[in-house]
Amino acid sequence: MNARRSHVARPVVDLAGRVAVVTGAGGGMGRVLVEDLTRAGAHVVAVARDAPRTERLLRETVGDHGRFEVVEADLSLRHGVVDAATAIGRRHPHVHVLVNNAGAHFPDRGLTPDGVERHVAVDYLAAFGLTHLLRENLVAARGRVVHVASDSLNDTRQVKLLGRARPADLDPAQLDDLTRVNPADGFVAFEAYARAKLLTVTSGYHLARLLRPHGVTVNSVHPGIVATGIVDDLVPAALRPLGWLIRSGMRTPRDGASAALRLATDPALAGVTGRYYRREVVATTPAVSHDPAVQQRLHEVSVRWFAG
Repeated sequence: MNARRSHVARPVVDLAGRVAVVTGAGGGMGRVLVEDLTRAGAHVVAVARDAPRTERLLRETVGDHGRFEVVEADLSLRHGVVDAATAIGRRHPHVHVLVNNAGAHFPDRGLTPDGVERHVAVDYLAAFGLTHLLRENLVAARGRVVHVASDSLNDTRQVKLLGRARPADLDPAQLDDLTRVNPADGFVAFEAYARAKLLTVTSGYHLARLLRPHGVTVNSVHPGIVATGIVDDLVPAALRPLGWLIRSGMRTPRDGASAALRLATDPALAGVTGRYYRREVVATTPAVSHDPAVQQRLHEVSVRWFAG
C-alpha cells in the first residue's frame, strides 16, 4: 500500500538565473526539492553526506534537463558545516533560496566528535550554521530561508491517543553551552529530536528579525508526517510490526516537499517572514520560542559555536 498522494498544487514559478541550496538532498524529500527547483530553472546546490550516491540518485530523478551540483558535507560536524558554507559561498555570491531540509532521529544518545548531542548537531546547528555563514550571499540575493521543522516541538508524545499535548521544553540555563543541551540525565530520544527542532524554530524567529531589513525572509514549516527513512526510527517499538500500515497513511515525499517549496518560491509569500507553518497554515509554537531573551541567548551561543 502506498503513502497517500498529494492533493496540494505546487506553485509554478520561473527561477532561471537563481541559485537554490538544498540540504539532505540524498533523501526522499530532498530529491523532490532538487527536482522541482531545477525544473523551475534554478541552479541547485545539493548538499549531502555521500556525493557519488546523491549524484547518481539525482541523475535518475532530475535527468539531463536540470542544472545541479553536489557538495559533499557531514553536517553533523562543525567543520562540515563551515566547509560546505565556504564552498557554496565562494562559487555563488548570490543565494536566492536555502532549504534546510537535512534532519535525523537517533534511537539513543550519542555525541559528535565536537562534543554536542547528535540531534542538536544535525537538527539545529546545521541549519543555523549554513544560514549564518551564508548571510552575505542571502542578503545579496534578498533570498528566502526555509527550515524544515517538525510539529513534535508542540507535542512530544509519540502516541497521541490520550491526555494533553506535551510541548518540547528548553532550559535557558543550558543555552550558555550547547554541549549541555539534551543531557544524559533523563534523555528521551524523541524529546531530544523535538527539542532540537524547537531550537531551529526559536532561532528562526530571531534570524527573521535580524535579516528582515536586508530583504531576507526566514520561515519554518512542518511538512506533515512524511514517509521517509527517518520515520522508521520514530515509530515506537511496539508499533513497528504495523510499520507498513503506518507508512501507508503518511504523506509522500513529493507532498511533503510541496510545503517547503511553497515557502521557498511562491510569489504570494514574498516578504513574509518569521512564521511557523503546519503545512500551509500559520501555527503557534511553545511560548519559550517567542521569548526575546531566550532567542538572543541562543543566537549568541550559536554564533560562538561557529566562531570557534
